[in-house]
Amino acid sequence: MSVGNRIVVNFKRPAKETIELFRGVPVANIDDQMSRMYAVDGGIKPLNKVPLLGPAFTVRAPAGDNLMFHKALDMAQEGDILVISGIGGVDRAFSGEGMIRYAMLKKLGGFVIDGYVRDLEATQNLPFPVYARGIQPNGPLKNGAGEINLPVAIGGQVVRPGDILVGDQDGIVVIRPEDAEAIAPAARALQEAEVVKFGGLSKGINTFKREWIALGLERNGCEIIEG
Repeated sequence: MSVGNRIVVNFKRPAKETIELFRGVPVANIDDQMSRMYAVDGGIKPLNKVPLLGPAFTVRAPAGDNLMFHKALDMAQEGDILVISGIGGVDRAFSGEGMIRYAMLKKLGGFVIDGYVRDLEATQNLPFPVYARGIQPNGPLKNGAGEINLPVAIGGQVVRPGDILVGDQDGIVVIRPEDAEAIAPAARALQEAEVVKFGGLSKGINTFKREWIALGLERNGCEIIEG
């Protein structure tokens, strides 16, 4: 096995029913139920408004080189989200419109790229979720090496093949499949509670509970001085 130049063909994907537990649930509500520690950093941004949901298919590649990305496109199955760890570099894009259209043909679930892309206008208008650090018109190299379907680091999170990714306009959260059935009901309950709360506010009813502020200050020993 050649470290830095290897491909793992098979990995365990979560059941579709497990993935569907998170459909329509906001990323922020999910992350709140994970101690607010599993969101990808905000530098990796959505480039359109298409929601992201599916299992991770991981790629580790040199900066601006997409040979392994192309190999992953051929290997990935319907619904897979290609997660590209770009190992730094801002002078070349990893992908553009052509790769998105091929991914759409294969019914893949999206791209999450810790790196740069091009063809922004097309990306913004295609019904395919793409997240990236930024835009760069220079095209990629195709020299290799890289790795496919081994754990990668993107945006401050470790992503394993088969991890569940959920993305919206706030960003992306990473969910271990073994945690999904515990997290999903709590996240959906929080979402439903917010609908009720905000519905009350729209009717002029104060549904906010603010007691926690005083309790927090008291716990921290804050001195209150009457001016």
